[in-house]
Amino acid sequence: MSRVEDLWERLVRAALRGRRAGGDLYGRPDSGLAANVPSSLGNRDIDDILRAADEIQDDDPNISRILCEHAYSLAQNLDPNSEGRGVLQFKTGLMSVIKQKLAKREGGSIDRSQDIARLREFYKLYRQKHNVDKLREEEMKLRESGVFTGNLGELERTTKTRKRVLATLKVLGNVLEQLTKDVSPEEAERLIPEEMKRVMESDAAMTEDLIPYNIIPLDAPTLTNPIVSFPEVRAAASSLKYFRELPKLPGTFSAPDTRSLDMFDFLQYTFGFQKDNVSNQREHVVHLLANEQSRLRIPEDPEPILDEAAVQRVFSKALDNYIKWCNYLGILPVWSNLEGASKEKKLLFISLYFLIWGEAANVRFLPECLCYIFHHMGRELEEMLRQQVAQPANSCVSEFGVSFMDQVIRPLYDVICAEAGNNDNGRAPHSAWRNYDDFNEYFWSLHCFELSWPWRKSSPFFLKPPPRSKNVLKSTGGKRCGKTSFVEHRTFFHLYHSFHRLWMFLLILFQGLTIVAFNNDQVNSKTIREVLSIGPTYFLMKFLESVLDIVMMYGAYSTLRRMAVTRIFLRFLFYTLTSVFICFLYVRALQEQSTANTRSVVYRIYVIIISIYAGAKFFLSFLMRIPACHRLSNRCESWSLIRFIKWMHQEHYYVGRGMYERASDFMKYMVFWLVILGCKYAFAYFLLASIRPLVRPTRLIVRMDITEYSWHDFVSKNNHNALTVLSLWAPVLCIYLLDIHIFYTVISAIWGFLLGARDRLGEIRSLEAVHQLFEKFPAAFMKTLHVPLPNRGSNQSFDQDLEKNKLDAARFAPFWNEIIKNLREEDYINDLEMELLQMPKNSGTLPLVQWPLFLLASKIFHARDMAVEYKESQEDLWDRVARDDYMKYAVEECFFAVKLILTAILDDEGNNEGKQWVERIYEDIRGSIVNRSIHVDFQLNKLPLVIQKITALLGILKKDQTPELETGAVKAILDLYDVMRIDILSINMRDNYETWNMLSKARSEGRLFQKLKWPKDADLKAQVNRLYSLLTIKESAASIPKNLEARRRLEFFTNSLFMEMPVAKPVKEMLSFSVFTPYYSEIVLYSMAELLKKNEDGISTLFYLQKIYPDEWKNFLSRIGRDESSSELDLSDNPTHILELRFWASYRGQTLARTVRGMMYYRKALMLQAYLEQMSVGDVEAGIVSNEQTDVQGFELSPEARSQVDLKFTYVVTCQIYGKQKEERKPEAADIALLMQRNEALRVAFIDVVETLKDGKVHTEYFSKLVKADINGKDKEIYSIKLPGNPKIGEGKPENQNHAVIFTRGNAVQTIDMNQDNYFEEALKMRNLLEEFHCDHGLRPPTILGVREHVFTGSVSSLASFMSNQEASFVTLGQRVLANPLKVRMHYGHPDVFDRVFHITRGGISKASRIINISEDIFSGFNSTLRQGNVTHHEYIQVGKGRDVGLNQIAVFEGKVAGGNGEQVLSRDIYRLGQLLDFFRMLSFYFTTVGYYFCTMPLLPWLFGSFMMNSNKFDQIYVQLTVLCVYAFLYGRVYLALSGVGETIQDRADILQNAALSAALNAQFLFQIGVFTAVPMVLGFILEQGFLRAVVGFVTMQFQLCTVFFTFSLGTKTHYFGRTILHGGARYQATGRGFVVRHIKFTENYRLYARSHFIKGSLSLSLSLSLSLSLSCACVCTAEYSASFSNFFRMEIVLLLIVYLAYGDNEGGALAYILLTVSSWFLALSWLLGQEQGIFLVIIRTVEDFRDWTNWLLYRGGIGVKGEESWEAWWDEELSHIRTFSGRVMETILSLRFFIFQFGIIYKLDVQGTNTSLSVYGYSWIVFAVLIILFKVFTFSQKISVNFQLLLRFVQGIAFLVAIAGIAVAVALTGLSIADIFACILAFLPTGWAILSIACAWKPVVKKIGLWKSIRSIARLYDAAMGMIIFIPIALFSWFPFVSTFQTRLMFNQAFSRGLEISLILAGNNPNTDL
Repeated sequence: MSRVEDLWERLVRAALRGRRAGGDLYGRPDSGLAANVPSSLGNRDIDDILRAADEIQDDDPNISRILCEHAYSLAQNLDPNSEGRGVLQFKTGLMSVIKQKLAKREGGSIDRSQDIARLREFYKLYRQKHNVDKLREEEMKLRESGVFTGNLGELERTTKTRKRVLATLKVLGNVLEQLTKDVSPEEAERLIPEEMKRVMESDAAMTEDLIPYNIIPLDAPTLTNPIVSFPEVRAAASSLKYFRELPKLPGTFSAPDTRSLDMFDFLQYTFGFQKDNVSNQREHVVHLLANEQSRLRIPEDPEPILDEAAVQRVFSKALDNYIKWCNYLGILPVWSNLEGASKEKKLLFISLYFLIWGEAANVRFLPECLCYIFHHMGRELEEMLRQQVAQPANSCVSEFGVSFMDQVIRPLYDVICAEAGNNDNGRAPHSAWRNYDDFNEYFWSLHCFELSWPWRKSSPFFLKPPPRSKNVLKSTGGKRCGKTSFVEHRTFFHLYHSFHRLWMFLLILFQGLTIVAFNNDQVNSKTIREVLSIGPTYFLMKFLESVLDIVMMYGAYSTLRRMAVTRIFLRFLFYTLTSVFICFLYVRALQEQSTANTRSVVYRIYVIIISIYAGAKFFLSFLMRIPACHRLSNRCESWSLIRFIKWMHQEHYYVGRGMYERASDFMKYMVFWLVILGCKYAFAYFLLASIRPLVRPTRLIVRMDITEYSWHDFVSKNNHNALTVLSLWAPVLCIYLLDIHIFYTVISAIWGFLLGARDRLGEIRSLEAVHQLFEKFPAAFMKTLHVPLPNRGSNQSFDQDLEKNKLDAARFAPFWNEIIKNLREEDYINDLEMELLQMPKNSGTLPLVQWPLFLLASKIFHARDMAVEYKESQEDLWDRVARDDYMKYAVEECFFAVKLILTAILDDEGNNEGKQWVERIYEDIRGSIVNRSIHVDFQLNKLPLVIQKITALLGILKKDQTPELETGAVKAILDLYDVMRIDILSINMRDNYETWNMLSKARSEGRLFQKLKWPKDADLKAQVNRLYSLLTIKESAASIPKNLEARRRLEFFTNSLFMEMPVAKPVKEMLSFSVFTPYYSEIVLYSMAELLKKNEDGISTLFYLQKIYPDEWKNFLSRIGRDESSSELDLSDNPTHILELRFWASYRGQTLARTVRGMMYYRKALMLQAYLEQMSVGDVEAGIVSNEQTDVQGFELSPEARSQVDLKFTYVVTCQIYGKQKEERKPEAADIALLMQRNEALRVAFIDVVETLKDGKVHTEYFSKLVKADINGKDKEIYSIKLPGNPKIGEGKPENQNHAVIFTRGNAVQTIDMNQDNYFEEALKMRNLLEEFHCDHGLRPPTILGVREHVFTGSVSSLASFMSNQEASFVTLGQRVLANPLKVRMHYGHPDVFDRVFHITRGGISKASRIINISEDIFSGFNSTLRQGNVTHHEYIQVGKGRDVGLNQIAVFEGKVAGGNGEQVLSRDIYRLGQLLDFFRMLSFYFTTVGYYFCTMPLLPWLFGSFMMNSNKFDQIYVQLTVLCVYAFLYGRVYLALSGVGETIQDRADILQNAALSAALNAQFLFQIGVFTAVPMVLGFILEQGFLRAVVGFVTMQFQLCTVFFTFSLGTKTHYFGRTILHGGARYQATGRGFVVRHIKFTENYRLYARSHFIKGSLSLSLSLSLSLSLSCACVCTAEYSASFSNFFRMEIVLLLIVYLAYGDNEGGALAYILLTVSSWFLALSWLLGQEQGIFLVIIRTVEDFRDWTNWLLYRGGIGVKGEESWEAWWDEELSHIRTFSGRVMETILSLRFFIFQFGIIYKLDVQGTNTSLSVYGYSWIVFAVLIILFKVFTFSQKISVNFQLLLRFVQGIAFLVAIAGIAVAVALTGLSIADIFACILAFLPTGWAILSIACAWKPVVKKIGLWKSIRSIARLYDAAMGMIIFIPIALFSWFPFVSTFQTRLMFNQAFSRGLEISLILAGNNPNTDL
């Protein structure tokens, strides 16, 4: 036992001392025993006590023991039975140490009085040691001395020290006070005298600012935080104080001593809100009010009062949704008269709403439900105010007390949670359970008031569903509440249902154009009559829409409003009757025409009806685009007829009202689409094999009578050759549906290019442009990024203009220099580059603007050479110098700077002669310049000698003063004097004889220049150093900076200075904002183990980073003071350097550390701006710039600037499982704590799970907590708000955001993913961006500000660059057009800035329903648009973003997005936007969301998805023809070939010499219209990079096989998208986002790509190759086991081409066939070999991969075996998504088409001759059955046949011989040929695959009949064959070393490739051997 106790003591002692293994090496903050306090104890005092014990352990272990004892007693009181999770272990360890310490004491007993005495004496000693009184005085003196005294660093250190000391004293005092309760009062009085008590109380009074708070210390006012002294904050806080109308609270309720009671206290008492929720929302409301007040004015009164306007703004914004909800339902708000409501009452309602919102947990996703709750609680509040009685509200009272959470929120949460649990983790149909939207939309009708108040829990709304049955074929019994307003049925009809207007438009226009074409383009009465047939078509399509309305609402009728049901059936009845009536009229009109009735009464009636209907629809639709008319129609809703018509026309939702735009905006996007539609219909009608050219061939084919067919015909006779006509028209229809997207792509690209050019994007895209325009940057900066200043007019004199330029440069310099400094800190530039790039302060007396040295470098030497070689006049010389502006500036600066320095150092007693000499020289120079005689008065050929002497002098002066250097300086200046006097001057000295005589005498007497004033002033020293550099740098700095990323950032920043942006407000007046980052378990900070871990080739992540970022690695070593040749091992002797190394590597990955650093640049930028604005107070009006104003050293330590920024900026990282990570001692928790320690403004929110035992059962509670770093560097809890249950009941990421959004602050919130970055220079523009919320962007103010992204992972590898360029096209040019003019930009990523209050009161910044909202980002855009928001896009600011860099990462990401897009098709948001947007805006929305998939994959009519991130990319260049035109074209041609119809028609065309018919039959659609989809990327490159660089970049990507990659990627998207639509299965998949430096095994690639690529590519390719080699080609088609239609269609293209080549009558020859099939072959090769871009082709690896793959394939698996280990387990996983009966039926139907290939090929065999009877097909099935039997014989189970192995082998041998003999006899005795054998085998393969697919679809049935093992054997055979086909090229390539080298060069940059090759040679295939 003693051994155990000793171990415990060592463990706890180590924890107390903070000696955690590896802690110092990895740089994580120490975590003592305090970090192990279980959260279930829920007591902050224990944590504080143990931290104090940790701190004083070394000072006095006995005191540490006393504190531990007290902590133990507290823990024992809180949880006496140790039921909480981790409590028992915590108390055991703590008690063990206490017992060990007691055992070592004499007697071993506890003497409480002695402990109190020791603690008292230690208190005195500790206080004396740290000199608390003096510490406080010093802090106050530093604070009173002013903010800008240069003592900011000392003030910061003193404040931190005081806080730490007082925190410890507070703990000691509290423990001392608690211990005295255990002794008698007399003893306590003796142990702690009154004087001691006063000292303790005094110390406690100074610890008020140690009470946890977030931003504003409202509960603990402090003098040390300037934020509480801001007038706007004081005004906001005072406005919440108790007012007269509030009833008086009972005496039992008390507020903290530090503040008085306020209205939040009243609401807490009344409704039972949680304490921390009240504190959180109190600060939230004060924050909002203070910022609104600062926007209006800063109060200057001694007792500032909040303006009524500020309250009204917050009130109207916060309760806007509630007011609209009341208006929609036709009920009165809780206030009777808003205009008469007092300011205090408005604040009371604001406070109530935010308290409800802050504690609503998951109910925050139900904004109208919150309105309902607020409405009733507001009524209760009004009643209390009326009665003037403060009492708990009835709605929140229970037998256990008053609790808003338990009585109001928990009932809602329970039913929501029950429904969410019924979704079976996303496997259940959406129609089987209610999601967040269903619950929320219940409150869109007056029926919601049936829930009563308090809740009527017997209502069906609260009915929990019965558990879902595991048997998918069995329906779940029991009662359940149905869906609300919409049902997300998994059906392809959603596409038509949502966008019926588009389909009607397309099909009606196609019908009309076809009719005109068949009437020979003649527009006469007959044509018009036939064109009017579009009337019946229109009404029949409307009838179909009404039918879908009924079908789609199945599942919601039980809860649907009666009026909604009535509308659905009324529309059905109306369109049924009108369809019948219109069709009847039209048929009668046609009959009248056939009977030659000239009157045509019916026809006229028909025309009148159609005209009236169409005219009214068109007029009303166009008129409703005018806002004034729209508002008028709203006013007319009081008329029953108008209301009925609008109700019938469009369903009335709470959202989606007022979906119209300003008339000018409407005209812009209408014209945009009219141009597109004009181009589209001109193309569709006139060009290629379109509508008009096919009219004549169609007529001829219809009249032909064809009776003979090559096969047994079932459907082709006696139908006017309908299938033949269809085969001709199908490609035309496909092009008709596709080309509109092509024209949209091209025209939007051109429009986006012009918009970008108008916005001046890409004007500065090179360093040369930066150099040329640099002198314009200060003025541009002052115009855009600086606050407006008075007296900056343009009409000024030269001197005034010079002074203005200098002032601009002085104000620009601090910002520019801080940008350069940050580039150095990020290691993008080195020290020399930083010196060259930095700009002087320009605050001195030099009469010019001083520019950075990189502009002036080497200019002096060029000017010197000109002067030395000077042969012409003075004017010509100066003209030559002035041609280069910066050479002129350099010469002028040297001229004035030399004088300044000489005058300064000679400005001392005894140096009058020296000063006169300087003045004399400069006067002579000026005189010579005026007289134009400088070439006479001065020997310019000796100018190099003067420069040499000046340089020598400056070289001495730049060093620190020493006697030796003083002597040297005197000698240097004397040498300069002699050179000037003897060698340079040629003037007549008699004019100034006295001066020169005095100087000569002083020189001869040795007293000239003997006393120098050494330059000690910082500005003068800087001037000396600058002039020295100017005179010594001979190399040009034209390539500075050298780093490409530094160049890009500077180019973009300087370019943005000339772009249009709103005027920046001062920091005090700017909008406040938060940055919000969700985090789960990704990498926070790379550990050394992760960085040094090697892959199979010995490549570590650190080695990889060193090679791809070689210059940044050198800059890093230089920054930390290491030699450039140092290795990482050399850094291990310094823990600080190791930590810096970890940060350096993490800042180059996609880590949380990088994101936090980037986002904290906002704070840094705002602090700089606030600091300079405070410094410039008083100087602005005077127009001067003081030296202090340009000195920004230490600006980050200014308390005022920091407090001002804290009021404007908040950063919250919501680390969902941070609490769990802390408990499990995960390194991520320590790294997050380190980030908080390094960034004081960083806040971390997390969900804390507390488990306790109650009545023998585990009781789990969930808390939403917010923490920050405390003074000890550890996290300190600020708020802890109890949740009703587990918050993750929907999608993880939006739920993570939702729980923490209550801790954000401000008017706006920027959503940032943890793979993003930011830059200091971009953060400077945030003030401007936020002002966009108040700019004119249309009819409605913006609610989401779109921000440009830069993908920073493009340099990692070729794949990463492909993703980067792909993304760049969308996030720049694409979104630019979506926002203007189309007005359909949504939210696609996470740099966007949200109007925070708008969104948090409307459901949040994302949606969270399980699976349907898996792509949560875009739904926030949908929601914002539907709720009358406005989404804009701005490109003058950018945010960095990382993308996946490895092939597998990219594939997983594409699959995740594709699955999410598939789910979007089913959503109510897509439906409502498609229904409610006007026609042209609907077109924009469609073709930039679901239309993208239709236009690239239109042959999958039910597989449509939402907008992929890369719609306008060049990945479709080779794919468009394949997946659209060729597919339709070839299926028709294969029908013609196999049926024999094509040959017959061709023969007749030849006989009749009909060229039109022959052309129609042989049209090959060779025109690759898909190439136009590359236009956006090319134009984007040209705009931002220039024409030449764009061309080079584009060509380079082609050589890097980018098209292979994008084609491969298209397969991924198609597979997952199609599978999601048919079967579901979409889910969030973590991609890792790390660096890919490991070898991915072939087995892993096979598992990932077999279903999406290999099955579609490899089998089709192998089969087609085999067919090509055979004499008689055959047709075969393959599919995947669990595939959908999308999984098969691509492989069929190759097979169809071969069938057409073999059996078709192709007159074009080989060339036509090659041109036709090149795209299809490319597609198959891309899917087959595209994954080899991610495989290192090394023979050793290939052998290992093959062995691993065969082991995986043959391993049988079993229970618990994962798909990574066994083929069988993986196969079962791949089939798991087929779960529903409808899915099985659909799979069966789709698989049936594969049987047609066997049917067609069999009749083409030589052996059957001309026999077309059905028996031939029957015989083929007999042969197929024989093959199956043979396969079963050869694969008979070894386990079963163990007892008769010999017999089995004998039977197998006989079967083999009989099969061979049978084939030989058939060939010899019948007409069977060798080609027939190959054709038969390849014909049976798709048949077998079809049977296999059907069996997989009906797996349960197949298992029951005992055939599943056979099916599995067949499937294994297919996979084995496919794997071998894929492996063959890999094995061949891996034999050749140059292939691997070529691949490495393609995939990675040159530096890494070269480093890898050299390392492999030197280290024997292990480049990191020395690590």
